[in-house]
Amino acid sequence: MKDISCKLLVIGAGPGGYVCAIRAGQLGVDTVIVEAEKPGGTCLNVGCIPSKALIHAAEVFEKVSHMAGAKSPLGITVEAPKLDLAKTIAWKNGIVGRLNSGVTGLLKKAKVKIVHGRAKFRDGKTVEVETETGTQIIRAETVVIATGSAPVELPFLPFGGPVISSTDALALTKLPEKLVVVGGGYIGLELGMAFAKLGSKVTVVEAEARILPQYDSELTRPVSKRLGELGVTVLTGAKAKGLSSKGDALVIEASGGEEQKLPADKILVTVGRKPVMDGWGLEEIDLDRAGKFLRIDDQCRTSMRGVYAIGDVTGEPMLAHRAMAQGEMVAEIVAGNKRTWDKRCIPAVCFTDPEIVTAGLSPDEARAQGREIKIGQFPFAANGRAMTMLGEEGFVRVVARADNHLVLGIQAVGHGVSELSTAFGLAIEMGARLEDIAGTIHAHPTQGEGFQEAALKALGHALHI
Repeated sequence: MKDISCKLLVIGAGPGGYVCAIRAGQLGVDTVIVEAEKPGGTCLNVGCIPSKALIHAAEVFEKVSHMAGAKSPLGITVEAPKLDLAKTIAWKNGIVGRLNSGVTGLLKKAKVKIVHGRAKFRDGKTVEVETETGTQIIRAETVVIATGSAPVELPFLPFGGPVISSTDALALTKLPEKLVVVGGGYIGLELGMAFAKLGSKVTVVEAEARILPQYDSELTRPVSKRLGELGVTVLTGAKAKGLSSKGDALVIEASGGEEQKLPADKILVTVGRKPVMDGWGLEEIDLDRAGKFLRIDDQCRTSMRGVYAIGDVTGEPMLAHRAMAQGEMVAEIVAGNKRTWDKRCIPAVCFTDPEIVTAGLSPDEARAQGREIKIGQFPFAANGRAMTMLGEEGFVRVVARADNHLVLGIQAVGHGVSELSTAFGLAIEMGARLEDIAGTIHAHPTQGEGFQEAALKALGHALHI
């Protein structure tokens, strides 16, 4: 097999990798990308996209269920719905397939050469790729490592049999009657709530004192309330210990120290993700680490000249849109442009019910930096559009400096607030003041008006509360 030489080699075709390769190709850089699986990485294939498809299907199923027996306040009555989970998963797979094809098409359009297989470093400029037809040698002037992350496996609950990862959960074709979720973070709650809506009896086991510990309690309170409405049992301060002897239950240590058995058809372990550091020859190039991640600077350069790293392998926040932004920046640098990482914030979304959005600093984080702050908060219970969508739970909150009103952070919890994340990020990135948001005309009736009202509240003259 003839060796390949190129200017840029990207290892991994996840969101960071494929964006880096596409942008480099657009800029005329001779680029090769290597991927062992389908393009799109975790996000497209077994993460963000398929989970949101399942979440949407669950929401629709629950809404229709409430319309059976004249329960709906909208005056709509239907027959009790039935679920064909295999068909739902097939629909989800169709979306993933279309997006796979789209990414492949975009790479080809940018004249990026795609090599299918697993890459392993020989040295800082050379990799070998095990393909279906043999070993392919690739030599590159610059290399970008974008190997992503994988679910963390607990040694006493290894994946297999009744113990499943988020990847496995998104491929189930039979609804588990009893589902125990280990980990009350965003992945566990997103999937746990979806399965509860579809009809599973769900129990969440969280070692911390409350669910979603990365968010402040004010933001998570509406989610906790909704979990109760869905019949989800939440056990906080509880630790998973392992499978029962029969393999039909999870053994836990409850908050009081006593041992309990939780019957389960499936046990979904969602205790975090880890960078993929094995299998691609890290030992051959000996890059500096930052804890368990690769250490990078503000241009995503590693400790070895000509080797960059982007995405989950470089640390928190492990978000697809961070990886994409890093990939685009690195492509520009390789093409000879001056770029550096100067982002003010990276919005994060938790697709629970209701959804949670954060951008910038929370009130506690701002105070911890010694800031004097103003806070404006507007409830969706006073928002006309939220009322018309039966989504009155939650609020929008703006955090700003007390002296010059510079917006430091924006948070929201509520129905569909993920779509407000772009406006939140844009406001912080452009250095908005409270007066800028309050003085911008927001379309009526929309939930976005809550953003304007929160800014007005911080200024002391909200109009609709």
